[in-house]
Amino acid sequence: MSSDPCPIVVGLGEVLWDCFPEGRRPGGAPANVAFHANQLGLRGVVYSRVGRDELGDAMLTFLAEHGLQTDYVFRDAHHATGQAGIVYDAQGEPSFEFGPDVAWDHLEFHTAAETLMASAAAVCFGTLAQRHEDSREAIHRCLEAVDPARWIVYDVNLRKPHYERSWIERSFATARLVKVNEDEVRVIAALFDWPESDAASAAARIRELYGVELVCVTRGARGSTLYGSEGETSHPGVQVTATDPVGAGDAFTAALIFARLQGWSLPQTAEFANRYAALVAARPGAMPDVRDQMTFPQAQSFKV
Repeated sequence: MSSDPCPIVVGLGEVLWDCFPEGRRPGGAPANVAFHANQLGLRGVVYSRVGRDELGDAMLTFLAEHGLQTDYVFRDAHHATGQAGIVYDAQGEPSFEFGPDVAWDHLEFHTAAETLMASAAAVCFGTLAQRHEDSREAIHRCLEAVDPARWIVYDVNLRKPHYERSWIERSFATARLVKVNEDEVRVIAALFDWPESDAASAAARIRELYGVELVCVTRGARGSTLYGSEGETSHPGVQVTATDPVGAGDAFTAALIFARLQGWSLPQTAEFANRYAALVAARPGAMPDVRDQMTFPQAQSFKV
């Protein structure tokens, strides 16, 4: 393994505006992961597409102001910048409604993508951006350019009705690390006709059938369990007064990537990821600036 002073973490897929009742904030799961990786001292890069419109301009400005490279957020003259309407249920859990046929539905594999992907220490992608064939094929072309020794991270992140079994299977087969929440485990078990729908059984199937090295099952405020070749590690979660759960899972993913690049043990990884996610959940929006509250030890080197 080699040491890299500032590894690149690519968020590959949707970037959009989350439209809350009180106003809009930047979001999109892969973009959130890149944002938080950047806050953690990595080099976050968003690979996505926005419209040639006011919302696209505003998104690029926001990302640049927060230190993210925007060279790979391409402009689309024919489709608008994506937006997601967010509403909360009685328990405070959010649901999302995504506008159809927007810029991130039409990702393209640019020549520059090959160099970026080949140099990345980690690339994170999800399911939502695969809802259109254009983006689905562009995403997998990008993933083919990633060094298989690096971390291809599939953060499942199912948003009804924007998923199909074939997309999930193809993504499992590509990933080195899979993150999925406990509700998604049950959906996938039903979709794949698995007789068991518990986290441990699902993680074992994903690892055995698709050659995934590490599976993480999250339980929101109740923590997470990591299943890998190093064994199994559970964490009870970190209790905070959650201001907004949107984006906390993506923050968890970024911290998970950070810890893996550090070469930390599974218990260290679980502790760090849960603590960072809790810190983000205590702030509004998916991309809050939490650097003033970070008290984690600084990384000395990364294993990539």
